[in-house]
Amino acid sequence: MSTKNSNETKVQEAVYDAKQLGTPRMLVLGLQHMFAMFGATVLVPALTGLSVSATLLFAGVGTLLFHLISKRKVPAFLGSSFAFLAGYAAIAPNGEKELLPYACLGVACAGLVYLILAALIKSFGVNRVMKYFPPIVTGPIIIGIGLSLSQSAVDNCSTNWLVALIAILIVVICNLCGKGMIRIIPIILGVLGSCFVAIILALIFGQTITGADGAEYITIGGVENLRLFSVASIDAIKEASWIGLPFKMSDTVFSIFSNPDTKLIITAIITIVPISVATIVEHIGDISAISSTVDRNFIEDPGLHRTLTGDGLATFVASLFGAPANTTYGENTGVLSLSKVYDPVVIRIAAVFAMIFSFSPKIAACISAIPTPVMGGISLVLYGMISAVGVRNIVENKVDFSESRNVIIAAIILVLAIGITYSSAGAINIPCGSMVISLSGLAVGSLAGIILNAVLPGRDKTDNIEAVHKKTEEIKTDKEKTE
Repeated sequence: MSTKNSNETKVQEAVYDAKQLGTPRMLVLGLQHMFAMFGATVLVPALTGLSVSATLLFAGVGTLLFHLISKRKVPAFLGSSFAFLAGYAAIAPNGEKELLPYACLGVACAGLVYLILAALIKSFGVNRVMKYFPPIVTGPIIIGIGLSLSQSAVDNCSTNWLVALIAILIVVICNLCGKGMIRIIPIILGVLGSCFVAIILALIFGQTITGADGAEYITIGGVENLRLFSVASIDAIKEASWIGLPFKMSDTVFSIFSNPDTKLIITAIITIVPISVATIVEHIGDISAISSTVDRNFIEDPGLHRTLTGDGLATFVASLFGAPANTTYGENTGVLSLSKVYDPVVIRIAAVFAMIFSFSPKIAACISAIPTPVMGGISLVLYGMISAVGVRNIVENKVDFSESRNVIIAAIILVLAIGITYSSAGAINIPCGSMVISLSGLAVGSLAGIILNAVLPGRDKTDNIEAVHKKTEEIKTDKEKTE
């Protein structure tokens, strides 16, 4: 086949106007995108204690807001961000309802960092701003995020390692051996598959016992360390109505201002805002991946400042109403590549479907009933993958560790982020008048890395934006070779 014919085939395969497919197919494509993001998006509230219904609602709202700000050009879906899990865990380690609004306030302020950076990029250009966030800083920060969460994943797995290992195996097998949609949605398949096994085990071997925490659990043979389901969560499914409001005002950020804890507000902001450094880099990578997939340069048009603004505002709004931070989703980029339908309208259809699902408390109750070991197995993989992304960020950008400054920066970030997290205090407490402000290990490590990179002699030769452009060109070259 000639190059001309190959290019013509490529044009014919890619669909930039979904209207030509007809309304029924557009709706199916929208549903496919919704299910692609569903498993990972609802996993964040399940891990943190946030509202599942509010999460779905503001994933949809945030996606529509992002599309509006980015001139409706970028086919991106905004789902729950895993990067902020460490922040939620630092402020509300056990998902305490009274503490989560403070964590959400910290995340909302992190969303505002996107807007500040977007304004700087608009004023001074991308390269001049991002030179302060090279891979030698962002890579170790991302590694620290995953490792700082590892203990909670193992603790959850320990409630029933059998079910946790089944969840892990399903995710790994689907991701490595699956094809098509199976490879794109391994998380939701891991949850569904291991939940199915847990149901079978409960029906055959299930016995109800009272756990050490005083709650009742269905276990395998009455063994404490072989938990399956919480009895209370099963009762909640039965009692939940099919239709209801997606969030309560008592769960929102607005609720804390009736009797605010100033110390906790400051602690939440200082602890969580530095995480935005990692999520901003993640955003740039995702926009680059989407650009490469659909053969459009979205970093230039509508511009990185617009996509950052859309992502930041979506996170800000979602957090105010008690939902997790939003981020552009790689799962949906995979669906774009699979379907070759690149019209952003199908993403907006998925957003509307997510908003519709958010008004069903019954669905939220079913998600909340997912067994703890299932969540442990899934989160073990996800937290490890977060750290692996940080390693990849360093390797792909060929960070030179023969340079002493790079070794020092990485070492300080990792030791502070992980060491402080697992220290006896769990944070650095700084007296401030009558208050004591607690800084998480991740916050201290991130700030230290940024400062050291700015003041130490020399400069890392790698740059996140340059790496993104280089990666984009490599992907395009690989595509051309295979066509």
